[in-house]
Amino acid sequence: MPETLLWNLYQRAFEARQPHPVLDDPKAVELVERIDYPFEETFGTPSPFLAQGQALRVRTFDDAVRGFLREHPDGTVVALAEGLETQFWRVDNGRVRWLCVELPETAKVRRALLPDQERRRTLAQSALDLSWREEIDATKGVLVTAQGLLMYLHPAEVRELIAGCAEGFPGGTLIFDAVPRWFSERTMRGEMKTAQGYVTPPMPWALDAGDLPKVRTAHPAICEVHELPLPRGRGLYYGTVWPVLRRLPGLRNIRPTMTVLTRFGPTTRTEG
Repeated sequence: MPETLLWNLYQRAFEARQPHPVLDDPKAVELVERIDYPFEETFGTPSPFLAQGQALRVRTFDDAVRGFLREHPDGTVVALAEGLETQFWRVDNGRVRWLCVELPETAKVRRALLPDQERRRTLAQSALDLSWREEIDATKGVLVTAQGLLMYLHPAEVRELIAGCAEGFPGGTLIFDAVPRWFSERTMRGEMKTAQGYVTPPMPWALDAGDLPKVRTAHPAICEVHELPLPRGRGLYYGTVWPVLRRLPGLRNIRPTMTVLTRFGPTTRTEG
């Protein structure tokens, strides 16, 4: 099982156990207790600071999904490379259709731990194999999420995936997160690691905050690109400093991640 999946799960569960968590995630706590894996020996005791940051990033996605479901209660959420994310249980409105597109090895683990149900299923294939779009009924609205995915792809693959979503889902929305260039470069050099020796995998694709407009060049149907603000958290940094950083051009890129919403208008077609 890829360690990155377990690290993310471990961070969410740790934050969910705090006295005043920024993310209520009982399903993540349940999974950590069920999985026979040496979490602490492998990753160490989570840093409350880092775990809260991870949870706030996840909650940014949650808030966006809830907003989508308020407008499209019978819509479809496509979660690309969801891993062991437990978002469905946090945002389910009792009507949403949920498709997780995951690599076969991970899909097998996910199905074993989180078996498919009537409105939630897992498709075992790469997100880069755009045939998953054929599985979607887009008539009631589509939201695609790519949480913790694009940074692990190469730039050409990211552009192709964003363009494929724009082409396949006119009127739809894609939400993804990205790391800045300095963070990407450190992972490529193998410098991001814990005291226990867990090394963050290389992240070839990066996006600085000032480069957001470049996302629109991936496809002519992209009509809107903007950053989603991180919810306020506990303490001075997440409660006061972080919300201000995104508004300061000279400091925006010191943040290790940002979450981006991309909307698609009608697909542009060339008439012969």
